[in-house]
Amino acid sequence: MRRIPTLWTVALVVTLVAAVYQRVTGPSYPVRGTVTLGGQSYHLRLERSHVTVSDQAIALDIPDPLVEGEIRWRRVPSSEPHHLLPLHRSGDVLEAALPRQPAAGKLEFQILLRRGVEQQLFPPRPVVTRFKNPESLWVLVPHILAMFSAMLLSTRAGLAALTGGRMGLYTGLTLAFLVPGGFVLGPIVQHQAFGAYWTGVPFGFDLTDNKALLALAAWSLAGWMLWTRRRGARLAVLGASLVMLLVFLIPHSTWGSEIKWDQLPGRAR
Repeated sequence: MRRIPTLWTVALVVTLVAAVYQRVTGPSYPVRGTVTLGGQSYHLRLERSHVTVSDQAIALDIPDPLVEGEIRWRRVPSSEPHHLLPLHRSGDVLEAALPRQPAAGKLEFQILLRRGVEQQLFPPRPVVTRFKNPESLWVLVPHILAMFSAMLLSTRAGLAALTGGRMGLYTGLTLAFLVPGGFVLGPIVQHQAFGAYWTGVPFGFDLTDNKALLALAAWSLAGWMLWTRRRGARLAVLGASLVMLLVFLIPHSTWGSEIKWDQLPGRAR
């Protein structure tokens, strides 16, 4: 009787670890780092996602009044030259604002800090921020909960397949959360943010969409084999669980929607 709660614990831990890994490795996760000027170290943080309704504020907590700097930025992907945006001091903070972009517009930027003859680039390599329209929490929160539940149930089904337990209920529940979460709520969230319901196959290469499609294919096959009592159904459920885990580990928004600036009419090249 103790095996069931133990398997649920394992499933929950695996799901939480995968969710955290996906978040911190994603292209929208903030960049953090340290710069040292005048013998003083400063811990800095830059956001890599912003809404289209305002410019993206950059604020660096650097009290030393001798430190100044500028932001070097440009739209990507494009062949346009970089622009320079000076940082202005407001008390202990150096501030500037990257110009807002339309949904799916991306900016590449990097900060040059100076104190006399000392210079520091932060981060060492340029980072990219992407703009999106505001999303409704009434859709976003159920989408996240549904996908998290699908991952949890998928892992539990895989553990059942591995340990000889019953798989039917967990397989059915996995699909019951995966379908609305990934193919109803997910496209609505994407349309709100970027103006497109689906940017995966056959319309594009958005890995967020394509990985959901791969997970659905794996679990549909496993469900069909299980409910038609096909030989190898247990292996199919285990395989679908592993596929779900692998696609869940792919950073969210990888190869996501973006404006290809050079392909737009009237844009500078």
